[in-house]
Amino acid sequence: MSVPTVAAFTDTYLPTVNGVTYTVSTWRERWGRRGGRMHVVYPAATDYDPASTEHPVRSIEFPYYEGFHLGLPGVPTAVERDDIDIVHAHTPFLLGLGGARFARREELPLVASYHTPTAEYADYIAEGRLADAVEAVARRYERWYLDRTDAVVVPSEPAREHLEDIGVSAAVEVVPNGVDTDRFRPVETAAFRERHDLGDGLLLGYTGRHGYEKDLGAILDAVDGFRVDGERPTVVFGGDGPARASLMASAEGLDADVRFLGFLDREELPAFYSSLDAFLFPSPVETQGLVALEANACGTPVVGVDSGALAETVDEGETGFHFEPGDTASFREAIRWTLVDREALSETCLDRRDAISVEHAVDRLAAVYRSAMDQY
Repeated sequence: MSVPTVAAFTDTYLPTVNGVTYTVSTWRERWGRRGGRMHVVYPAATDYDPASTEHPVRSIEFPYYEGFHLGLPGVPTAVERDDIDIVHAHTPFLLGLGGARFARREELPLVASYHTPTAEYADYIAEGRLADAVEAVARRYERWYLDRTDAVVVPSEPAREHLEDIGVSAAVEVVPNGVDTDRFRPVETAAFRERHDLGDGLLLGYTGRHGYEKDLGAILDAVDGFRVDGERPTVVFGGDGPARASLMASAEGLDADVRFLGFLDREELPAFYSSLDAFLFPSPVETQGLVALEANACGTPVVGVDSGALAETVDEGETGFHFEPGDTASFREAIRWTLVDREALSETCLDRRDAISVEHAVDRLAAVYRSAMDQY
């Protein structure tokens, strides 16, 4: 059976590094390995040397969220001229609308990925009651857009349940984003620790986008004065984002050793994860939490908030522990239990590498595409 040719539309892509760009770029690469073509249409925001199936389009900067660009609707000539079988929208915004129009015009099935709740951007646009109104409008738009697709792809069961709760009637399929387990695996860490002057003691950390919605300040609250058998762990933040400056200001004066490493090249991430005794993840807005799975693939357990997708992504007592949202004491206790059981947790994480691999994810994606094409 031939591999379908896909036209994917996304509002975030390389060289920006986040869960969506990693997922879309990895799926494109693995789709090519299977003998297919997955064109990716994305906003031309920064310098990047695209491959033949990567197509930058004109964009405008989103005024409320630093580093986020909205691609202007349009279909590149190379995509127009190819024999596209299915359209995959990774955004409900302008490029997603352009992809939907292209699918209707060419009478092609349309699949949409639900990566991030659109309503989460409400706090960037307004405050108080106005933010509630913006959120309500965003949810209605989200539902309107998704209900006009032939299938919706979500990375976790809680994300599927969320769409059911807000009234989405389209077929929703769970397709985990998947981890490149060839890259993310346990590696030697001495050079990484030395390069960043991290010593050889206990190390806790987070890497990813520093967005306000991720509640990263909860990490600072939890580690303030935290000790394990009298030892004060070092806490590291990798990555960058709009909340970084406020996090750095909040870290000053804490009874904690907090380091901000800034942006880490993707080649460094396996060593970053492998260096940690526990990965700390307080974000309540994840649809899967890919960085948690990357940490697990490197043998590092996760302390995650018991909310959103992390309630499922972190397997309690198996790949890490949960804490209650907004409860600092619960967060500290979960860190303590994770450090106590780290060896057993790490073994379980490594045993489950195949189940979270990107190859498994692309198998599921191919099945969704085939089903949508058959039903269409």
